[in-house]
Amino acid sequence: MELNAAKMIILVSGIGVLPFVAFAAFLICPGALLKAYNWYLRRSLGLVVRYSRSGSYRFCYSSRGSPGGATPSLLLLHGFSANKDMWFPIIKHLPRNQHVVCVDMPGHGGTSRTGTEDYSIHGQVARVHQFVRSIGLDKRPFHLVGTSMGGNVAGVYAARHPADLSGVTLMCPAGLVYPTDSEFITHLKELKDTLNEDAIALIPTTLQDLKNMLRLCCHKPLNLHRQILQGLLDNRIPDNGFYKEVFMEIVGEKSIHALQESLHLITAPLQVIWGKEDLVLDVSGAAVLQAALPSCQVELLDNCGHTVGLERPRKSAKLIMDFLSAQKINGGDDVKKQS
Repeated sequence: MELNAAKMIILVSGIGVLPFVAFAAFLICPGALLKAYNWYLRRSLGLVVRYSRSGSYRFCYSSRGSPGGATPSLLLLHGFSANKDMWFPIIKHLPRNQHVVCVDMPGHGGTSRTGTEDYSIHGQVARVHQFVRSIGLDKRPFHLVGTSMGGNVAGVYAARHPADLSGVTLMCPAGLVYPTDSEFITHLKELKDTLNEDAIALIPTTLQDLKNMLRLCCHKPLNLHRQILQGLLDNRIPDNGFYKEVFMEIVGEKSIHALQESLHLITAPLQVIWGKEDLVLDVSGAAVLQAALPSCQVELLDNCGHTVGLERPRKSAKLIMDFLSAQKINGGDDVKKQS
């Protein structure tokens, strides 16, 4: 009895200490607390982190469910300087039995960091295709979703590997020739004129920089606590050198219009989702896609900026699932013929 009582005291004491530990972490190392919170969200959504190797290259990804359901598998490609966890808000609103795969793009998150040959859009497409083959996702046509930089990659992937796909969703994709310059594109042109490459709005180094980036990306203010902002910044700063390397590659001549140059090769059913108030990549890009591919389905979201998945997750999930359900795939085409 005494031993049990002692254990109970220790347990109760531990529970009592937890709030104080969490509060101390919030004040002292908010970045670590944010990582712990992401771990909790991942678990609550039923996502499991996995690794796949192709030669010496390692891919990190999270997944839920199994392929072969009523709708095609979803492969989600995140944007610049993000990672696979950015899809949490949308995944929350997807059916629990929907097979979902979120991969860290080359060099991001837990995926191998190599060199600029992998960070160009065409290099990323090659690596994503390598990932698809490494986990056997190409055994059946799957649906590819990409946002921003990931949208550029997804569109070029659709042009290069049409047999892999049942359809593609592009969310505010990069890689187009936009009829109207966004605030961010105007900012880039000013940087080029002043040769000040250390002031890229999407690579913050101070809290004020981070606030400016969030204002640029989100139509509605997030109103985050200062410590949460500090945690976000603390988790980004160690990778800023890498982010700059990637950024300079994707805005270079080989990548900046990669999607535009590939539009004529896209044959998969195409869905386009764009926030009308996007200050990073102007919504006029949707008209460019529709002009090149008249059969594409375009959805423009009111009161929404560049971070569509964060600002309108429920709507985005519904649009994607409705699009998947509308695609008719013959049973005999689900499994690819073995060559």
